[in-house]
Amino acid sequence: MAKDEQTPDPARRSLLKAAPLGALAVVAARASAAETAPPAPAPEEPAKPRGYHETEHIRRYYATAAYW
Repeated sequence: MAKDEQTPDPARRSLLKAAPLGALAVVAARASAAETAPPAPAPEEPAKPRGYHETEHIRRYYATAAYW
């Protein structure tokens, strides 16, 4: 084996040196995203009646329906 084959390539090792910096960048990005304020809640709509409730439409139906 030649001496050149046994020496490590510095370009390959630079990736391993940069990996921890990438991990720190991810942690920092998540931390800054967590610090942002949550969006304001939407204004609540008035409560709609649930179930059976008599409306003008239903009253007209009762008036025009032929009950025997």
